[in-house]
Amino acid sequence: MKAIKGAKIVIGNKILEDHVLVFDENIKAIESSENFAKRLTIGDEEIEVITCEGTLVPGFVDIHIHGACGHDVMDGSFEAIDGIAKGIVKTGTTAFLATTMTMAQSLIEKSLDETRGYIAHQTACTLAEKPAGAMVVGVHLEGPFINPIFKGAQAIEHIQKPTKTWIAPHLDIVKMITLAPEMDENFAFIKEMKNTGVVLSMGHTGSDYETAIAAYDEGVHHVTHCFNAMTGLHHRKPGVVGAVLAKPFTMDLIADGIHIHPGFVGPFIKLKGTDQTVLITDAMRAALMPEGDYDLGGQKVIMKDNSCRLEDGTLAGSVLSTGQALKNLLKFSDLELVEIVKMLSGNPAKLIGLGESMGSLEVGKLANIVLLDGEMEVKKVYVHGILN
Repeated sequence: MKAIKGAKIVIGNKILEDHVLVFDENIKAIESSENFAKRLTIGDEEIEVITCEGTLVPGFVDIHIHGACGHDVMDGSFEAIDGIAKGIVKTGTTAFLATTMTMAQSLIEKSLDETRGYIAHQTACTLAEKPAGAMVVGVHLEGPFINPIFKGAQAIEHIQKPTKTWIAPHLDIVKMITLAPEMDENFAFIKEMKNTGVVLSMGHTGSDYETAIAAYDEGVHHVTHCFNAMTGLHHRKPGVVGAVLAKPFTMDLIADGIHIHPGFVGPFIKLKGTDQTVLITDAMRAALMPEGDYDLGGQKVIMKDNSCRLEDGTLAGSVLSTGQALKNLLKFSDLELVEIVKMLSGNPAKLIGLGESMGSLEVGKLANIVLLDGEMEVKKVYVHGILN
């Protein structure tokens, strides 16, 4: 058993001071320093006391990340997933959806199989109390069921019409699918997937306002990287962004100051509501790497000045980390720390059905904990109570 004292603790919409967080694999107690001192006096438990300054927040959950540290999920290897998991945990991410993209179906399926195997490996590491990086909690299929006109940095030759046929054997790990509803005739695929537990998200889409509203009514309740690769907001053609405001969609955003203007991201989140907003990185293999040339889905990507672009200038993911997203929103907006933490932790966990086990610092939940210093830099990260 361990206990962290001396740090502030973010609990829901409050920040507690003079409290102690007690944990092993799960959070055992959050109690006043006075009560904890009495517990130590009784002395019937072996507790390692860790004294530190800063702020404890729940581990961040990234539902959209392609890669980092020179690796990509679509590399389809144990080494790639391992490199990503062990790299991003240092930035505060304690759980993530390994995100694929529009490439050959055989490569997507290979990545799914490798991810499944890696999840089993992480489970074994946790049982042996060994650090294993950020938890892979499933897969996010970004494509291949997208609109070729709004493909962004995805390969047009591998775009498919929506089908459940080859996805069905992988529903044990597929937690989210980004698709263009207008490419799904009569919403047949959407209707088929509605009760599978998979989050259906609208993205890389040319849907007009009416189609987006109709898709919501059929079961597409989330929007991927809002504003990017979709129809924008116009007062006579509200598009997907207008539908986001008209219906209780949840949405995610890339708060890197590049994908959305830094002065606008805060006001838009407030307009939509922090309860319905998730922060993602959409990071690619260049994340946590030096500037230079990389690839994404077989396409050359130039990373410079924290921006990733294809040779034609198209944005190609990001090099954002969850920890940097937190710092960016504190700088770009007047949102409170507790609101930003909720969009990085609680909201994404809830969206993918893991809100009972992670996403907040509560007794009984996994001890996925991040310690931030006074400058809001990530200093320590625990996953399953294990320091990584």
